[in-house]
Amino acid sequence: MSRPKTPELTVDAIIEWRDSIVLIERKYPPYGYAIPGGFVDVGETVESAGVREAKEETNLDVELIHLLGVYSEPSRDPRGHTVSLVYVAKGEGEVKALDDAKNILLWKVDEPIPTMAFDHKIILEDYLEYRAARD
Repeated sequence: MSRPKTPELTVDAIIEWRDSIVLIERKYPPYGYAIPGGFVDVGETVESAGVREAKEETNLDVELIHLLGVYSEPSRDPRGHTVSLVYVAKGEGEVKALDDAKNILLWKVDEPIPTMAFDHKIILEDYLEYRAARD
């Protein structure tokens, strides 16, 4: 008996670094700014994937501190149905664009949210609510 096809699993990390949030400018379609993250590999936990993807794209060592939410709207990714677990993380080290990141944007939470890929604007809005409740 074969297993049914299911959405692909991804993980994203809203990285708090110094007084900014680290966003990447995507090197590949869909273009735009995004929260660092990517696909979970077979045999890998979502937590390990979040730490790995953050390092691969931003050069930062991160500590995942809070699960912000699970985002599963079928149309959230134009490449196909994905489900993303989104963590808030603390970043350490020197930030630089690597791997799938064309550039880094250090976004300040009191600035307007830039044009984002996927549903990442909604995720950042949720993060701002979480941050206001936390502070």
